[in-house]
Amino acid sequence: MTQPVSSQSPVTPATEVPPVAAPAKPKMGLGLKLGLEMGPLALFFAGNSYGGIYVATGVFMVATLAALIAMWVLARKIAVMPLVSAVVVMVFGTLTLVLQDDHFIKIKPTLVNALFGVLLLGGLMFRKPLLPYVLDGMVKLTAEGWRILTIRWGVFFLVMAVLNEVVWRSVSTDTWVNFKTFGYLPLTFIFAMAQAPLMARYEDKSAKTEEA
Repeated sequence: MTQPVSSQSPVTPATEVPPVAAPAKPKMGLGLKLGLEMGPLALFFAGNSYGGIYVATGVFMVATLAALIAMWVLARKIAVMPLVSAVVVMVFGTLTLVLQDDHFIKIKPTLVNALFGVLLLGGLMFRKPLLPYVLDGMVKLTAEGWRILTIRWGVFFLVMAVLNEVVWRSVSTDTWVNFKTFGYLPLTFIFAMAQAPLMARYEDKSAKTEEA
């Protein structure tokens, strides 16, 4: 007897599909990132020069929100510090405009700096340095390097909080705006640059080797 011929086609082994690499997240250049963070402050200064503190506050709120949207569109994420700062700007800016009291916008830098300082130093108490999350992989340091750098930035933020309180309580509004624009940023930049030797000394070379 002849065997019936099967009408089914022979089964071929499934070919293994190579995994598709996830698309890399877009990254902003340093210049663009600084521009988005400094742009609202420059507009705040311009608004105060031409329309006073309340006009400047409104301009600052709109510019801050626009900068956040731009960060999301360009990088598909928003860093922790700009996000927290923007929330405080919206809350204290609204209070400033509704109550027509510029004290609220003046204490905003105090609150933000004090909050960052307390969180950074408090994280160390629980052996959980938060600065790596804030910097979002921009630098790779050893555990000891992160500990020292976190202490330095935590103290810096607290000092800046105290300095803002001293300035706004002792000078005119225009002088305070000048300090916020031309004093705060240079001080922060100088302090950040001063940390370069520390970061070079405690650079985690093993992390870079693994990434390579």
